[in-house]
Amino acid sequence: MARDIILNLAISLDGFICDEDGGFAWISGQGDSQADTADHFDFDAFLASCDTIVMGRKAYEDCFSSLPEAAEKRFLVASRTPRAPEGNVVFLSADVVSEVLALKDRPGKHIWLFGGGELAADFIRADAVDRYIVGILPVIRGRGRRLFQEGLPSTELHLDRCTVADGIPILEYSRRGR
Repeated sequence: MARDIILNLAISLDGFICDEDGGFAWISGQGDSQADTADHFDFDAFLASCDTIVMGRKAYEDCFSSLPEAAEKRFLVASRTPRAPEGNVVFLSADVVSEVLALKDRPGKHIWLFGGGELAADFIRADAVDRYIVGILPVIRGRGRRLFQEGLPSTELHLDRCTVADGIPILEYSRRGR
C-alpha cells in the first residue's frame, strides 16, 4: 500500500481551525441529523489507517493529550527549537516536509498531517499533500488561526466523497492528475 500524506482537519465555515487561544471547544455539530447522508465518514477507520501523525508545535501543545490512540502512533512535531524525543514523539526542527516525504517510501500506513496552518502551508507549497479531508463546521468564527494562508499555490483537487453527519459536511479530495 502506498503511503499518502493526508491533511485532515475541521474548520469553521470561514476557514479557522481553532480560536485565538488555540482552543477547540467551539467544534461541534448542529445537534440534529436532518441533513445527514446515509454514508458517513468513519474517523476511527481513518485513524486506524494512519501510523504517523505530523503536527506543528502549537497543535501538539493544544491538543496532543486529547488525540485518541496517542500511544499507538508515531508523532512528528515541527518545532523551531530542537528538543529531545519524548516517548513516541519526535521533534523536527530541520526541513520537516523533506523528512516526512522520505517516510512515504518506507513501509507503513498513511501519514496524517494534523496541522496547524503554517505546517499545512509548507506541505501545500511543496505539493506534498496527497489527500485532503476537511470537515466544515456550522459556525462562523470571525477570528482565530486559519487553515489556508494567503499566497499558497493554486492546487486543483478532485472531490472523491462528500458525507454529512450532525450538520458537518466532510469533503474528501485528492489531487487531480495523480
